[in-house]
Amino acid sequence: MTVSPPTPNVLPPEPVQSLTFSDRLTSALNRLQIPSESLILVAAFLIGGTTGLAIALFRFLTRSIEDLSFETLMGVVSPLGPWTLALIPAIGGLMVGLLRWQLPEFFGQGWSSLLSDSREQPISPLRPVLKLLGAALSLGTGASLGPEGPSVEIGATVGVLLGQGFQVAKERYRLLLGAGAAAGLAAGFNAPIAGVFFALEVVLGQAFTTQGASLILLSAVVSSLIARAVFGVQAEFDLPTYQVLSNWEWLCYLGLGILASGVSLAYTQAIRCCEQLFQGEWSAVAWVGRLPPLLKPALGGAIVGLIALVVPQILGIGYSTLEVILKGGAFPLSVLLIMLPVKLLATALSLGSGLVGGIFAPAMFLGACLGAIYGQVLNTFLPPVIADAIASPAAYAMVGMAAVLGSSARAPLTAILLLFELTRNYLIILPLMAAVGVSVWIVERMNAMPAVHALALPQMGVNVRQIDDRDWLQQVTVAEVMGTDYAALIETMPVTDAGRAMVKAKRSTVLVWDAAQQLMGIVSLADIRRHLLPASSLVDRSLVPPQTLKDICTKEILCAYPDELVRKATERMVARGLQLLPVVDAANPRKVLGVLEQQQVDIAADSASTQAALDAYEAMAADMPVRS
Repeated sequence: MTVSPPTPNVLPPEPVQSLTFSDRLTSALNRLQIPSESLILVAAFLIGGTTGLAIALFRFLTRSIEDLSFETLMGVVSPLGPWTLALIPAIGGLMVGLLRWQLPEFFGQGWSSLLSDSREQPISPLRPVLKLLGAALSLGTGASLGPEGPSVEIGATVGVLLGQGFQVAKERYRLLLGAGAAAGLAAGFNAPIAGVFFALEVVLGQAFTTQGASLILLSAVVSSLIARAVFGVQAEFDLPTYQVLSNWEWLCYLGLGILASGVSLAYTQAIRCCEQLFQGEWSAVAWVGRLPPLLKPALGGAIVGLIALVVPQILGIGYSTLEVILKGGAFPLSVLLIMLPVKLLATALSLGSGLVGGIFAPAMFLGACLGAIYGQVLNTFLPPVIADAIASPAAYAMVGMAAVLGSSARAPLTAILLLFELTRNYLIILPLMAAVGVSVWIVERMNAMPAVHALALPQMGVNVRQIDDRDWLQQVTVAEVMGTDYAALIETMPVTDAGRAMVKAKRSTVLVWDAAQQLMGIVSLADIRRHLLPASSLVDRSLVPPQTLKDICTKEILCAYPDELVRKATERMVARGLQLLPVVDAANPRKVLGVLEQQQVDIAADSASTQAALDAYEAMAADMPVRS
């Protein structure tokens, strides 16, 4: 096997530039050589402490704007008539639209875009500040949204800013973002356990280590301690204790889970439709999409305000109404049947128009309404003997909250733990788990159908996909990326000789050819180590049958094709943990045209994203006026 060493390309030296503050900070940290364990502790305190203080400020600002809007301002304009209530959300939307219009680059597309945004260009420290202000204006003036989305984004942005300051590797950005997201949810809901599981379940998925879990845990603890010091340690809702009264009741909770999946699907699809409406994708009302960005949130706020003239309970976060439902308050069935669809519509309009907020609180509101309706129907229509053996409608309202939230946010564990921390009621956990499990299962099955599309809204704070540089290769074929400098060994070569040749050439995987130089297999260093006999067994070398590459190589080979998209080929590589795929002729699968290696894909993706950034920079520079 002959391997020609690559000829290095000498690049011209870069011009000397002045060091930024982050460069000096990173250099100082490198000189100190702080152990990784200590760095985790420092990062956790920085992320958790900053996020906790920011969330405390966010909640205070939201309450202050709410008092100013619905007490002071309403006291001035209310003599004009009851219709003036609709002015408050419209004014709030106008102010949010003004922020979006003047400073669009600081709003971004939600916290799940922070990874890609931070690698394309640095995230400004103003981003969490403006997100905090925009969310406080939206929620304080009655937008039908929740505080958790902005809370999570504020924390996630703090984590990403810390990553920028320390100049960490891109693999660490997601970990820091996850720690910030956990801190944001922990402080926003006073629910540190749910915050941790949100980060592990939604943000990181399986991409976390023990050290990563430590960072997330500590960040959530620090932010939660700050929130508790400011707002107290009591649960968000002070509720009576509910429990399962009969084994027959499990069927009722499973039925509630089925209904919750329908509400969840309607909820997410309504948000998608309202986004399309305000983006001008509906031809019948295309003029809405042509409105200036300044006016879209104002229009959404005005519609929500008009709806609130009839159903005022849909205004704002809605925790007070939610607590009344959960305590078994006197909301008749007719009112609940109106509040459920109206709240769904108001939330979709608020989010679609550009108002700032999250979906967790509205999802819990919808679930509570659904559960209360379900419970009242059961108590009304079931025989008295059975009705006396099931829980009150308020218990079903609590279970409905978790079921709708878990299936809407695709975060079942987070939903269960969040409801537990908000209510501190352990006896209702098993019904929560049953209803959430059924609801999430049905929604996953429905989203797999061609006619139903999964919701993809980064600003909801729940849609985090694995963002990486390979996204730049969506339309690139294997032929454009594959290499022709590969190593191949003949099938008759002894295993020991092949191992020495691969080690000398520094190749972890090579192709195996037959006598006609056609592909017949593939072999790795791990294959060779696995088939080498221990030295203790070589008592008589004549008894050891000679092994060749033909005996040990993998003959069932995964291949790539020249006209295939790189994304499809790399998905197969990742699924099997492979570092190399032979590229073969589709008409002759034994004819090797080249190889596709993971390293080549990474380099091509990095080059493509850098080229796109260069093109955007040069285009922007060309459009800028020249100063005299």
